[in-house]
Amino acid sequence: MKINTRKVKSHKTAKGKAPLSMLTAYDFQTAQLLNESELDMILVGDSVGNVILGYDTTVEVTLDEMITFGAAVKRGAPNKFTIVDLPFGTYSTLESGLKNAIQLFQKTKVEALKLEGASDTFCELISRCTEIGIPIMGHLGLTPQSVHQQGGYFTHGKKEKEAERLLLSALKLQKAGCFSIVLECVTPSLARMITEELTIPTIGIGSGNVTDGQVLVINDLLQMGPTPPPSFCQPVADLYQLKRGLVSKYLDDLKVQAPQAVKNVLPTQQ
Repeated sequence: MKINTRKVKSHKTAKGKAPLSMLTAYDFQTAQLLNESELDMILVGDSVGNVILGYDTTVEVTLDEMITFGAAVKRGAPNKFTIVDLPFGTYSTLESGLKNAIQLFQKTKVEALKLEGASDTFCELISRCTEIGIPIMGHLGLTPQSVHQQGGYFTHGKKEKEAERLLLSALKLQKAGCFSIVLECVTPSLARMITEELTIPTIGIGSGNVTDGQVLVINDLLQMGPTPPPSFCQPVADLYQLKRGLVSKYLDDLKVQAPQAVKNVLPTQQ
């Protein structure tokens, strides 16, 4: 059954329910598969740049690319609550953020957008978006669009001052109107603190199991590439090696097949 923002937020106070579940998807066929599952939400993340397009970081992903992949996923999963990332640089100002958010929301036909950070400008954009009917999911901790500014990939919230800053940022996002917040690679103790302080659900990735929900990159979960996934993800399969083996078998089978003789049958003369 398709959920909505009201049901996502009500999950915060639900007793005895399983954590909210979210996986990334970037293509039509994967979306079709997830549409038939009991998954709560699909995220079309700008991680498409890393796992599908081969970019070094998500910074290279464009708005047009997010529109293309977001729309493809939504066509494949019409019955799933789908969120699409606003890519780097598309919301650096309030004016550009509103314009690009409206375009992304309209052209993909998804249910919500996600953006990273909690600056005053971003919080104002969140407020404006929610006012005009665009639900926004927040994102704190490791924010890949800021990986160069942050100084690489690492766990956030280890120091007291940083933990306090992230908690205040989460409260700012909630006040601005976010219906949920992703906490990526923050310490489990901080994830628990933020989760307990907020009245909206938290979705964790690499932040322990103390959040209201969990999200993973599906390519990591199914080991769809040649490199190992992040340490916080334990793959449930190794599809890369499976596909590699099947392709090799196909090629081997071709080699042993005897060529078929082609007979040129001419009509007999009477």
